Amino acid sequence: MSNQSNTHNTAPTQFVEADGVRFAYRRFGNPVGTPIVLLQHFMGNLDNYDPAITDYLATEREVILTDNAGVGLSTGTAPQTVAGMARDAASLIDALGLTHVDLFGFSMGGFVAQQITVDRPELVRRLILVGTGPRGGEGMGQLAPDVAPLFATTHDPQDLMWLPIFFSPSQDSQAAGRRFLERIRARTEDRDAPVSQVTVAAHAAAAAEWGAGSFDYLKAIPHSTLVVNGNHDVVVATVNSYILQQNLPNAELILFPDSNHGSHFQFTEQFNRYLTDFIDLRPEIPISVG
Repeated sequence: MSNQSNTHNTAPTQFVEADGVRFAYRRFGNPVGTPIVLLQHFMGNLDNYDPAITDYLATEREVILTDNAGVGLSTGTAPQTVAGMARDAASLIDALGLTHVDLFGFSMGGFVAQQITVDRPELVRRLILVGTGPRGGEGMGQLAPDVAPLFATTHDPQDLMWLPIFFSPSQDSQAAGRRFLERIRARTEDRDAPVSQVTVAAHAAAAAEWGAGSFDYLKAIPHSTLVVNGNHDVVVATVNSYILQQNLPNAELILFPDSNHGSHFQFTEQFNRYLTDFIDLRPEIPISVG
């Protein structure tokens, strides 16, 4: 269980064994109601979650930040398919003794969240999909030629890479990006390990495989779903958020202006209000299994 006195920056990194993998995670917040499990983006680890979002969530529920297999301090080998990543993430959730969760997937974490919801519909209460897209969506098979190099460029410090990836070129958006970097740098003790190049390559293969599929499966996800993106996402084209909302039976869509892949890091206060209203006020849809 989590310690209610902990926050994003003080929650210790913990470990749990499942299916031969020692998963790293952090758990904090108010242990009432349904916990929310966060699934991370490509090349992200425990230190890339935004405390401005997670601490806000933690006032009313338990928050669980995860490193999937092969990511950061988690052991194991990163799978080369989203299906494999979803199995690993679900095994972590099971190992924590959680039987009903809200799933928050950002970017590649959103691919994994969708797959978990397909595979284990009874495990998921509500689904939050941010800066992400469906299997077989538009341009999902590969990054645009001018975007792919952004993930390989060397910076000092390296986290400056996220400014063009998550934020629009405008002055306001870039200023929000610098504030975001300050927030994720604030934890100085017990930080996570960088994502290895082996895992980066495996996840790139998983993303390519996801992009080559079909989004017919969306019709079979009845869960209440919140889809959020920026109006000009250069990583996962914003049109994919429309595809999600149009094909998921119970989805609502929020698009923020003058924003890119990390719109929730830019419009954090508004996002937090939308998110907590969605989690707390939307009726739960009964999920029939079998």
